Amino acid sequence: MQQRFLKSNGTGTVSRLDEMPGGEDSSGWLWIDIETDGAEGLDLDAISAELELDALAVRDAFEDDDLPKVDDFGSHLLVVLHGLRDDTVETYEVDCFLTSNRLVTIHSSPSPSIDALWDRFVQTPNLGDCSIDIVLAHLADILTRRLHHVIEVFNDGIDELITMALEADPQLLSELMAVRSDVSGIRRAVSPQREALDELRTSPSSLVSDSGRRRFSDVFDVAERTAQGLENARTELAETLDAYRGAEARQATDVTKVLTVYAAIMLPLTLVVGFFGMNFADLPGLDTTWGWVAVSAFMVAITIGSFIMFASVGWIRRPSARQATTTLGRGLIEAARAPAHIGAAVFVASTKPLRATAAHVKRDRTDS
Repeated sequence: MQQRFLKSNGTGTVSRLDEMPGGEDSSGWLWIDIETDGAEGLDLDAISAELELDALAVRDAFEDDDLPKVDDFGSHLLVVLHGLRDDTVETYEVDCFLTSNRLVTIHSSPSPSIDALWDRFVQTPNLGDCSIDIVLAHLADILTRRLHHVIEVFNDGIDELITMALEADPQLLSELMAVRSDVSGIRRAVSPQREALDELRTSPSSLVSDSGRRRFSDVFDVAERTAQGLENARTELAETLDAYRGAEARQATDVTKVLTVYAAIMLPLTLVVGFFGMNFADLPGLDTTWGWVAVSAFMVAITIGSFIMFASVGWIRRPSARQATTTLGRGLIEAARAPAHIGAAVFVASTKPLRATAAHVKRDRTDS
């Protein structure tokens, strides 16, 4: 288990601590971040007693996997949030315990969102001049915006999937299955996270200030857009699959048409060959030196005439050389690789609500 501490002195200055400060300090706030590999070998009752948190809730945070939710224990809140992992499109759990002047975050895997926010508090002067619920709102905002980044990557690449579908590219099915799996995995976390943020923005708890409710309301808007974007993505994937099936059927029809044209051309040629292949002595041109030439020329004329007739009705045309060159799939991995982007609007004065900012993929890469 790894622990780190971040302390605000109440005047805006934030500093790292090597160990948990002793005694009560009413000024400022304390953020305790715990990264753990599990509860094995840990005295969870001692940890919950030291942190003055509900013992069962602490045990669940170390041992169980929960969907986003909010539990009110009176003296503290348990807020379970999910964020996007670094190298794969999967979510991880962050259990946040909020008291009047303390925030405890517990997670089992590295969190790029927590690291980004942690460093920003340390590097930016006077940033800590806010209440602890505002710190939790900042964290919820970064976690939710990284989930929203999946939608931005999807929207940037869906046109390429549609191109593959219209061309009946056989690789499309594997791409669709990968993207659909990623979207479904994110959707399972976004919907309950939206509900948890909805509870926080209307929470009657004294631990959440009016300013905090406004900020949670802005984060809820981001979660709402993300949920709607995921629903739209599911619809677009279904429509893309239907387009692929239609293109595949059309392609099969084209193949059948080619075989039909081929058979239609060969049929009269087979008839001619069969006629002059009969074993009768009185066949026309059998005893002449020009007979085979005349029959061959007649067969060539039939072939050319058939081609011209089929081309005039549109059964024969030049094949398209257009091919898809890039794809969206492979798990939307670009979304996971995107850095935890923190916009300047997140860190306005505590009396102002958050502003929703859409971070484009290229801008995120430039910032990194």
